[in-house]
Amino acid sequence: MDDKLYNQIFLKPRFQMDFDMNASDLLEEIKKLVNVEQRYKMKVRDQHIIIDIPEEDSHYWSPQLQIEVEELIGNKSKLKGLFGPKPQVWTLFMFIHFVIGTAFLIFSIIAYSNWSLNKSIFFPIVMLIALPILWILLYFIGSVGKATGEKQMQELKKFIKQVLKKI
Repeated sequence: MDDKLYNQIFLKPRFQMDFDMNASDLLEEIKKLVNVEQRYKMKVRDQHIIIDIPEEDSHYWSPQLQIEVEELIGNKSKLKGLFGPKPQVWTLFMFIHFVIGTAFLIFSIIAYSNWSLNKSIFFPIVMLIALPILWILLYFIGSVGKATGEKQMQELKKFIKQVLKKI
């Protein structure tokens, strides 16, 4: 896992590694090694592993590590990892982005309609200025959340590095 892959711009940093073993064996090795630790919670679905921060250390901005194991040609496999917020947090942020984008389109239509009818366009124009500011603010809130969970993300990163070195 190369640290250069952790670009600070991304809210959900990713990594990938190739292994000289088939996907099912790799998946079993990872499950065994993670279960030995007992500190982190692990959920497994098909070729997908989710590693969470322990409940007692978890907070709203706690990250989780999602690992997917893909079968490649021959006796090779690819492991893809994704650090990110819990799905509930991510879904809430995407919903708010959708609402802001939809509101921007609606106020654009209202502003144009009012301008065409020679009515006041003050309120729609204020909203067309406020909504992008709110959208940028939302990005910075997400960045603050990422910074809040940075220590835990580094712990998860260190943990998975130790696990993958043993394979």
